[in-house]
Amino acid sequence: MITLVAETNISSRSKIGLIILAYIAFISLGMPDGLFGVAWPSIREDFSLRLDSVGAFFFAITTGYMLSSFFSGKIIARLGVGGTLAASCALTASALLGYTLVPSWWLMVALGVAAGLGAGAIDAGLNTYVASHFGEGLMQWLHASFGFGVTLGPIIMTAGLNFFNSWRLGYQVVGAAQLLLATSFLLTVRMWQNGGVPHAPEQERHLMEYHTPFGETLRQPVVWLNLLLFFLYTGAEFSFGSWTYSLLTLSRNVPVAVAGLWAGSYWATFTVGRILAGLLTHRFGTANLLKAGFLVAFGGSLLLWWNPFPQASIIAVSAIGFAIAPIFPGLVSGTSARVGEHHAANTIGMQIAAAGFGGAVVPSVAGVLAQNFSLEAIPVYLVCVFVLLIGLYLIVSRPREMA
Repeated sequence: MITLVAETNISSRSKIGLIILAYIAFISLGMPDGLFGVAWPSIREDFSLRLDSVGAFFFAITTGYMLSSFFSGKIIARLGVGGTLAASCALTASALLGYTLVPSWWLMVALGVAAGLGAGAIDAGLNTYVASHFGEGLMQWLHASFGFGVTLGPIIMTAGLNFFNSWRLGYQVVGAAQLLLATSFLLTVRMWQNGGVPHAPEQERHLMEYHTPFGETLRQPVVWLNLLLFFLYTGAEFSFGSWTYSLLTLSRNVPVAVAGLWAGSYWATFTVGRILAGLLTHRFGTANLLKAGFLVAFGGSLLLWWNPFPQASIIAVSAIGFAIAPIFPGLVSGTSARVGEHHAANTIGMQIAAAGFGGAVVPSVAGVLAQNFSLEAIPVYLVCVFVLLIGLYLIVSRPREMA
């Protein structure tokens, strides 16, 4: 009896430790996304780049991310979850630290592929593990921790620019944190094998079962509409995160320190919104939260475009961050209601891939518009994106809601 109690206590402590480590990993996963938006004007000046040069960097990271995500199952089967996370964090850390050492932009772009490979494997590995061992409730907090990391990113980068006049310091700090995290995963490799949860292998096999052929799923028109929905949504989310700082400082003459903090507020309100959404979903329903999120984000985009008074931009950015928070997890959890249970498993994987692709394409198009017109074209562009998003959501959700 004493031995059983001791083993139970050890198992509970192990699970708590792994959960905390997973959350720290997702915080670290979000930091680079937050860093880049603030660092981009300084990077562009150092390397003498055009505004639309950012597209190459986005595509490099997305290429690596999609490759490692797609093959994550095989990688985890070979290395295990702990080994995969350790190797991925080490790869990401090497890329982030490499950014600060390379003498040319194209070498930084090349390192972006490595950063994407590491980030994609971390994302897929942790999502698979938490879904298999800890359930939906803890999954919500996992994604909220990502928002916390993206919020810290602009703050770290702003501090580096203000106190040391260097964008490289921010990447060095986060790169060093990734190395520490890789070491932590390496030291806990065996703990990640089962997480102290009975029958974990059976749960993992259940999650990985796909009963419907991909070809059959791809023949469903509603599936393609859902892929477009994720493509546009994630692209809009990344566009606000990547271009807000440049819009505020280069076009609207907001001081650098203030702009950095308010660029961070986008992700801060995003994180708060995601935490609250997890608490409010059961009361109001996912569909109602999604509709409210789309409408408020659309209104915030209009305010950012209109900019009728000096504080309007700041209010708009914060409101948009809060409004979009529940959209991505809400869309994922509602997949079976939109496409049917037989196609849900296939569609979720393709939606994540479409989201990664949209995260590269939509912000890149924003950069092309900024280069050829002005930065003020970006809010107009994003208003149009939200019009499409709202229309698509109504189309793909209405039949299932009426059924």
